[in-house]
Order: sequence, then C-alpha cells, then structure tokens
Amino acid sequence: MIDDQGTQLGVMPTRQALALATDRGLDLVEVAPNSVPPVCRILDYGKFKYIQSTKEKEVRRTHKPSAVREVRFRPRIGQHDFDAKERLARKLLGEGAKVKVSVMFRGREMDHPELAVALLKRVAEGLKEDAKLEQAPNLEGRMMSILLAPAKVAAKPQYTSSDVPDIEKVS
Repeated sequence: MIDDQGTQLGVMPTRQALALATDRGLDLVEVAPNSVPPVCRILDYGKFKYIQSTKEKEVRRTHKPSAVREVRFRPRIGQHDFDAKERLARKLLGEGAKVKVSVMFRGREMDHPELAVALLKRVAEGLKEDAKLEQAPNLEGRMMSILLAPAKVAAKPQYTSSDVPDIEKVS
C-alpha cells in the first residue's frame, strides 16, 4: 500500500485500504496486480488519467512516423536519369525515410524480369553505404520493388585542438 504522498504504508487488508482512501477523498488504484501481495496506491484517479493522456499526446506529437517514399525506375532507363533518381533516393534516406525502389513494366517488358532484378541490384549496390536492404526484390503486378532502410552510421569523432600537434613543436 502506497499513500498519496508516496510513502509506503505496508501490507493491509483491502477494506482498511478502501476506508483510508475514502477518508482522504481519493481513489484506491491497483498498480501492480501480478505481484504478491498486489500493490495498491491512493490517488486521484481522474487527475492520474489526465496526466497519462497528456503524456501520450506529447509522445504522439513528437513521434516522427517513418514514412515510406517511393522512387520509380523503368527497365530501359538512361544513365543520367538513373544517377538523378539514385541521388534522390540517397537524399530521402538521409532524411530518415525508408525508400521503396520500384521498376515499372509496360507491355512486353514483363517477359524480362531479369532486367529489373539487375537494375534493382545496381541501385542497392550504389546505395549500400547509405542504406540496408530490408526487403528482397518481389513482383507485385507490373512492378518489381525492393525496400531500403536508412543505415545507422556512427558519428565521426570530433577532434579538439589539443589532439592536433602544434606546428611550432613539430619543427
């Protein structure tokens, strides 16, 4: 049993704990039902729920959803267009978004899925420093795609002036 000031009152019968809570004009709340004996607390339950909801709202507001952005290619893409789309994917990964790299097929291009696999491998190889492969190539209708997630890059050590030798002392 814990009272409204946070001091432990020890083990007591439920009726006595309820009487103590009603005398103070507060509620008896079971906070750890699985422990032996169960832990109860005397508190204002309405205020407790309000504080919990405000904390949840704050977490939801500050939480940044991990967006999945898509970059689309065609099997017969030119080198310059490929480089531009690869730069776009690198930029999106740098912003922390997951990137779905898709290859769109039209007409008889569906007969050659190996072209799309080769193109997706080329993209994954080009972005291997910035991303990790989260989903292997899979065919969904007329599109083949992979999913890339941002790679966690360790921060580079920052050097201070004391780490760099003095030019006058070296010569």
